[in-house]
Amino acid sequence: MSKAIFLTIQLASITTVLLLLVSLPLAWWLSQTKTHLKPWIEAVFSLPMVLPPTVLGFYLLIGMGPDSFIGKISEAIGLGQLTFSFTGLVIGSVFYSLPFVLQPIQNAFEAVGKAPLELALTSGSNYWQAVT
Repeated sequence: MSKAIFLTIQLASITTVLLLLVSLPLAWWLSQTKTHLKPWIEAVFSLPMVLPPTVLGFYLLIGMGPDSFIGKISEAIGLGQLTFSFTGLVIGSVFYSLPFVLQPIQNAFEAVGKAPLELALTSGSNYWQAVT
């Protein structure tokens, strides 16, 4: 198998796992919360969908560059330089793909509603049993 194909499969696998780990709890919280900050939070997480990919890539390069705050922290904890590395590629892929995963999952949680959770709670389950 070619090195490029292996790298693509590796990137897709890691990105998918990280997106699920981040998106599921965040989508659940956004679907259940009543805070007045919800539209603002949704807008922030939708930014990668609205910005052109070249602008988003430029901002990520600036934000993860060696002279940036994130770049200095990554070098201090031993991750090395993030720009033009596999770790930076994973971060960029997760950041770009987050709204495309978060919004459908949030919509699915909202479509299900609170009836199954309320039913589980009234039948004697505690909150953690009802949620899982």
